Amino acid sequence: MAEFFGTMILVIFGTGVNCQVTLSSVQAVASSQKGQYLSVSFGWAVGVALGVWICGGISGGHINPAVTLSFAVFRGFPWKKVPVFIFAQTLGAMCGSGIIYANYFHAIDLFEGGRGIRTLSTASLFATYALPYMTPVSCFFSEFIATAILLMAIMAITDKKNGPPPAGLVPLALFITILGICASLGMETSFAINPARDFGPRIFTAMVYGRQVFNFRNQYWLWCPIMATCLGGLAGTLLYDAFLYVGAESIINTPNETARNQHLHARPEQRFGDPGEINEV
Repeated sequence: MAEFFGTMILVIFGTGVNCQVTLSSVQAVASSQKGQYLSVSFGWAVGVALGVWICGGISGGHINPAVTLSFAVFRGFPWKKVPVFIFAQTLGAMCGSGIIYANYFHAIDLFEGGRGIRTLSTASLFATYALPYMTPVSCFFSEFIATAILLMAIMAITDKKNGPPPAGLVPLALFITILGICASLGMETSFAINPARDFGPRIFTAMVYGRQVFNFRNQYWLWCPIMATCLGGLAGTLLYDAFLYVGAESIINTPNETARNQHLHARPEQRFGDPGEINEV
């Protein structure tokens, strides 16, 4: 439930700012446009920060299947929890997008030009769609690199030996991270960087907009916002653990059986120093 509510809050703020900025650009919806692209960046950053703030102390505040998968592969997160976490994150994202759709229902009608008219121009307010000039390889690379950077930042933020933020300020650090990613890398593919953030709202919009949301660019929904983000997250975590992380929690740094045996059979003075000094202490 913590992951459900955390991801729901993320999507409520994120898709909410998408709707407000885009829909208000039409005179029939608002007298003036309410925000610009920077507003979108701030909205998603706030959504991530508040989502993690709500559930971080209970479930760890993953709110992202790419994070859950990376922690399971590299940091010993229990695999039995992975399906439950991903299901909760996806369902939370779907419900969050449904709440925002209900809130902006009439504005969407006015933007689309009639009651019940639904096209990808407003479906893109909820799930992610690449710009027309982007090739499949470019789309994949954009999401891959953005998610890799996100996971490297998350690993650094949670690394106790690498200047972590003070207790309770992890959400603020994530706010800065997401704000930077959105402002710098978000234009071309709408910065999914989170499979649940895209797949949950896409399931919801399929109920309203039809199968066009899944048919976009030959199953774009699968190979870009899901596969590219998961692989990017794993790559970012691998790079951090291989070159920067020194904790034994990572599979890369976990001592093997030979090293453990050597440690156990080492002389006391080799392991702990001079026994006299130990007794004195």
